[in-house]
Amino acid sequence: MPDVRNDNAATLAARNNPGPLGKDNLLSGVEAGLEPMVLVFALWAVAVYFEGDLSGAYLILSVIVFSLAFPGTPRLNAPGWHMVADIFTNWVWTGALLVFVGFATGYHREFDRQAMVVWLVAAPFVQIAAQLALRGLAPYLVQLQGPAQRAIIVGMNDQGVALARRVGVTPYSRIEFAGFFDDREPSRLDATDDFRILGGLPDVPKYVRDNGIKLIYLSLPMASQPRILQVLDELKDTTASIFFVPDMFITDLIQGRTGSVCGMPVISVCETPFRGANGTIKRVSDIVLSLLILLLVSPILLAVAVAVKMSSPGPIIFRQRRYGLDGEEILVYKFRSMTVTEDGPVVTQAQKGDTRITPLGAFLRKTSLDELPQFINVLQGRMSIVGPRPHAIAHNEMYRKLIKGYMVRHKVKPGITGWAQVNGYRGETETLDKMQGRIDYDLDYLRNWSLRLDLLIIYKTVRVVMGDQKAY
Repeated sequence: MPDVRNDNAATLAARNNPGPLGKDNLLSGVEAGLEPMVLVFALWAVAVYFEGDLSGAYLILSVIVFSLAFPGTPRLNAPGWHMVADIFTNWVWTGALLVFVGFATGYHREFDRQAMVVWLVAAPFVQIAAQLALRGLAPYLVQLQGPAQRAIIVGMNDQGVALARRVGVTPYSRIEFAGFFDDREPSRLDATDDFRILGGLPDVPKYVRDNGIKLIYLSLPMASQPRILQVLDELKDTTASIFFVPDMFITDLIQGRTGSVCGMPVISVCETPFRGANGTIKRVSDIVLSLLILLLVSPILLAVAVAVKMSSPGPIIFRQRRYGLDGEEILVYKFRSMTVTEDGPVVTQAQKGDTRITPLGAFLRKTSLDELPQFINVLQGRMSIVGPRPHAIAHNEMYRKLIKGYMVRHKVKPGITGWAQVNGYRGETETLDKMQGRIDYDLDYLRNWSLRLDLLIIYKTVRVVMGDQKAY
């Protein structure tokens, strides 16, 4: 693989480092914004009722209140009395601060005194009502996020058992705990009859693949580092998200960040960068850019479709099965550029002088016009504009056995273009070293993703397509 130190995603990430690990949880997002929003809405309602309109002074106060209250304190799992006491305590401090600053600056004269008194008194009761409403809606919000994610814990020790118990008693966690893996004899385990032992460490990879496990928590001490490294090495053939439950050590991390699960600290080892706000940014940018590009190239799409239909027999659109997010099978669209439509257990990569490629197809592949229908895949949510390029399923099954970490690239949606493609790995990968280079760049993209990096890749893609000779 060529030296990438001068053209590495990490150089951009250092200047645009993403924030703490976001929770992929709709409920967490609603909880974070609920109390700030109800405080602001209550202020607006009082202002309109007492003064007849919403003046600039109230809007400025709204911004200050939202800034002080955001993000809202998570209280879903707290007992009712604790929730009420906590809301009143926090509001006493917040309200006192607002009153003090208002009188100290003379800004209080901009507001109707009766309106302010009503708002200050009503605010905690509005927050309590919002929290009670959220508790009623929480089960439905959880259902909107789909089925629970199955999880296992590797290492049945104090912190592993504590995590399993927290998961068991925490509502709305969306984690379905399957059991533990540990090599020790049952007599040496911190075990209770409450938890299942599913096997030893060598059994973990197969169980993960066969049972749809999405979350793996490693609860092994530092003294077990060789065992941990072996488990991590074997898990690179899965798409599960992996976390350490400290006591931990440092390894080659994919989106390594601190976070918590049901109140217990964890460190992600192999995780998607598109959690929480990052996932929203990525999806919104995909939709906006895809719609804009499709609008601009619609005449080209029509012209290419007609040309493909007239140039050779066969369908206009070639559909091929590929692996998408989490290794799930998807259908990817392309303009047909060959006389064959291979999608079986053996797929031969296009090569220079390939007789299967039509004359029109050669032009389409060189200019990447054959990829344009994949913007429809992006709008469908199957792909992103930028991400690891999807390979034919036959190639995936071959290379996952030859390249460690190959399946980790499926932690994100595949892309129309990618970090590897703009760094010299576009087109045929006729040797194992070239495919290894492509995978190295894909993993570099996962480690260092940012919206700025995506825009850079799109810009570089245009330049590469204009002068590339490697796409056959």
